[in-house]
Amino acid sequence: MASSSQQQKFLETLAALGGTAGNGKLQTELGWQDDTYARIQAALIDEGKIAKGRGRGGSVALADHTDDTAKIPTAQPKPAARPTSRAANATTSFEQIFKNIDDVLWKEAGCTTELDYTEQTSWMLFLKYLDDLEYTRTTEADLHGQPYTRIIDTPHNWASWAAPKKPDGSFDHDRALTGPDLIDYVNRDLFPYLQGFKARAAGPDTIEYKIGEIFSEIRSKFQSGYSLRDALELIDGLHFRSQAEKHELSHLYEAKIKNMGNAGRNGGEYYTPRPLIRAMIAVTKPQIGERIYDGAAGSAGFLCEAFDYLNARAQTTAERDTLQKRTFYAKEKKSLAYVIAIMNMILHGIEAPNVIHTNTLAENIADIQDKDRFDIILANPPFGGKERPEVQQNFPIKTGETAFLFLQHFIKYLRPGGRAAIIIKNTFLSNSDNASRALRQELLENCNLHTVLDCPGGTFQGAGVKTVVLFFEKGAPTRKIWYYQLDPGRSLGKTSALNDADLTEFLRLQASFADSEKSWTIDATTIDPTSFDLSVKNPNKTIETSRRDPQHIIAEILRLDAESAGILEGIRGLL
Repeated sequence: MASSSQQQKFLETLAALGGTAGNGKLQTELGWQDDTYARIQAALIDEGKIAKGRGRGGSVALADHTDDTAKIPTAQPKPAARPTSRAANATTSFEQIFKNIDDVLWKEAGCTTELDYTEQTSWMLFLKYLDDLEYTRTTEADLHGQPYTRIIDTPHNWASWAAPKKPDGSFDHDRALTGPDLIDYVNRDLFPYLQGFKARAAGPDTIEYKIGEIFSEIRSKFQSGYSLRDALELIDGLHFRSQAEKHELSHLYEAKIKNMGNAGRNGGEYYTPRPLIRAMIAVTKPQIGERIYDGAAGSAGFLCEAFDYLNARAQTTAERDTLQKRTFYAKEKKSLAYVIAIMNMILHGIEAPNVIHTNTLAENIADIQDKDRFDIILANPPFGGKERPEVQQNFPIKTGETAFLFLQHFIKYLRPGGRAAIIIKNTFLSNSDNASRALRQELLENCNLHTVLDCPGGTFQGAGVKTVVLFFEKGAPTRKIWYYQLDPGRSLGKTSALNDADLTEFLRLQASFADSEKSWTIDATTIDPTSFDLSVKNPNKTIETSRRDPQHIIAEILRLDAESAGILEGIRGLL
């Protein structure tokens, strides 16, 4: 039974919002759970005090009855702390829609961190992408007079449950699930149906398999069906039907990934600064037809940037097909990162990403064959992690340091003549433990480590470590190493992040391995054969020394002595 005080609070809050409001917004203002809100709402509708505004559960409004008006207090509308808005207005920008989605998630009890925001946005965004993909394929099939079988069955496609429309194209709130009904459908029907695609798919390289994999690794964290309804209607305002739309969405999604990476202590785990990635790609110079790999994909930033680099150079349909199907390969262990990697690659234009959800280090590198190897490897493996002894048995150089195991994995996976650019902690260059020393020896003797880029502190927000980038080619020993000490001339941070201009000089000098105040070359024969120490030691940096005249220095000393004597006299007078 609804209490009169709860009913009164409902009516007062609705009046304060201007007399009409969406259920999600009103429920947030009241701070009630779904069952409480639904119970009070139903009682007030039965009593004729409120009416449904836009169909079943979409919104409510104060009833226009004279006898009720006296019971309902009047108040001026007030804005919510972080207001949401519908995406129904066609002029609403994609950027504003993303902000509004964050507003909804900010109010949702089940979502508490930037990681939650990105995860929940990702699964809804993926289903909207699938709907637009199906629309495009259906249209193309109709144009050619061919049949097309949809991937998602009609009861579960986007238009049936997330965004049902009337014949005139307007949103059909009478058919749209909301509140507890929507939560129950998503958790009990939709997700189990989507998870089943993994078993039904023809193979792991299909979009069907990716659907099953994603929804086996992620769950809806929405507790309020009204908040979920608001979020879905906002997502429905996003479109993937043109390259311009996909391009804008990819930038917005990258911004979410960056915020997510910066939110935690291990920021580099999810987000590698894109200017640094672009510089790594510029040095390795991938070509169309070469296979590119990242075994610690994270959000797939390396592969997305490499696709942009190569796609701009693709001239023919065959070359573009090669980029879609036979160029980019990745592995990722963590469920959330795997989902984000898939979504990020799709938004950049790769329709069925070759990303495998697995623990890369669980593979014994002795089993790697020539057919498995890659031409280009770009990666930022996690640093600071520790692997169990059974995992270490897969590598000739035993170590618990995750990044060092990844480096062995990458060297083994690189084909002879292949190029790599790997980010690693700068302490790798000088650590004296047996594993670090043996790994440096392996790198120098079996690869041409031609460039070391020393990155300043703050390059990775929240990571708290300094890093270097190792550039090497496999198949010949190292003869000379060219070092560059990156100094952007400012402290790097959230408000002053690394940018492309900061790396311009590095790229210009690296092309010819030129020496400068920030760069120098060492001969491999000068490296200590017992420690294989590769520490960054800049011999060209100018050390400023004082050149003040001795008479001025003496005068300064006498002045300071006189000041000290005056102070002591003052103290003596107080005693």
